[in-house]
Amino acid sequence: MSGGKASRTVVVPNPQGIHLRPAQMIAQLAGKYQAKIEFIKENQRVDGRSILNLITLAARQGEELLIEADGSDAQQALDAMAELFAGSFAEYESNNNQTNPD
Repeated sequence: MSGGKASRTVVVPNPQGIHLRPAQMIAQLAGKYQAKIEFIKENQRVDGRSILNLITLAARQGEELLIEADGSDAQQALDAMAELFAGSFAEYESNNNQTNPD
């Protein structure tokens, strides 16, 4: 099955937007795929493997980002990214763990 180009829109779910931790999670996930992955906000397009570039989007909660992937595993990459965003970068779970120590 050939990949090709695919795109998907996601909404930034977390109250802090795309800051260092989510940017790192996105970049690490993007690095697992052969596809070229780019995030687009308005007229700004950045490499999904670059933490610093992702932060420059200054994406806040509720804003939409278009993700474009181009390569043999483009659809799988988009599905994984959508799942990451849907899970709010696991920040809520992480915050609960910090406030409820064992």
